Amino acid sequence: MESQVKFFSGIATETLAQKIAKSYGKDLGKVVHYRFSDGELQASYEESIRGQNVFIIQSTPPPADNLMELLLLIDAAKRASANQIVAVIPYFGYARQDRKDQPRVAIGAKLVADMLAVAGATRVMTMDLHADQIQGFFNIPVDHLYASTIFLPYIQSLNLEHLTIAAPDIGGSKRANAYAKHFKADMVICYKQRAKANVVESMTAIGEIKGRNIILVDDMVDTGGTLCKAADMMMERGALSVRAICTHGVLSGKAYETIENSHLKELIVTDTIPQKHESEKVKVLSVADLFAKVINSVHNYESISSNFII
Repeated sequence: MESQVKFFSGIATETLAQKIAKSYGKDLGKVVHYRFSDGELQASYEESIRGQNVFIIQSTPPPADNLMELLLLIDAAKRASANQIVAVIPYFGYARQDRKDQPRVAIGAKLVADMLAVAGATRVMTMDLHADQIQGFFNIPVDHLYASTIFLPYIQSLNLEHLTIAAPDIGGSKRANAYAKHFKADMVICYKQRAKANVVESMTAIGEIKGRNIILVDDMVDTGGTLCKAADMMMERGALSVRAICTHGVLSGKAYETIENSHLKELIVTDTIPQKHESEKVKVLSVADLFAKVINSVHNYESISSNFII
């Protein structure tokens, strides 16, 4: 009997999972999420998945319960004799812990990769990892999607003259350069010094800013401090406008307030992480159709490279 596709979702990404399933032409499968009185999670499938190709959709932002629930769903699928178990993780949490950058620290991204494989995942599908080399932490196939497929048409629709693409830090220069090449635009690189994690002490920029419409490109925005400081600096140096495009809108702490009070004209994110609040400055684009298309290709053993613009 040919294996069929079945979609299931954790609690954190249920809305996105429904969109992906609908775009694919399926309904979400039935899962019961139970929480004991002490907060402990339990997840169970309410339908047979024996011999089926199971796609479990769950981003893993804090709290750690989101990651734990994904692991439980994977383990349950393995014990229920699923044929293939694909962990669809639009936002891969702990990706910033991708190296040992100081003594006696964990490499969290590698730990999570190991846990997913041990739990029983046979494949991982994710989007815009904080560092590309995280794919090498896995001993199972990884489908790494890029939000540029969604962002590039949006940037094109803005019809901006004197467009310049900017990297908010040195680490994001490769991503910004790819966007700049696509639009044949100039590029600016910001250089920042941190006082501590999530706190930018000082910032400067390399490149022409005056009279330019700037678009900052990054994989994620957390507190918004770096982006907003960059936007304020660029407007002070004569930029016409500053926008930011970030795949994962973590937006923790006072991020919304910081963005509202900054010179950022617009922050464009995707729905890999559900937004806690609404803001006139924050625009959300959906990745559902892209994931559905790639899932269809993976299920039918077709190439997915045509889905990548840059």
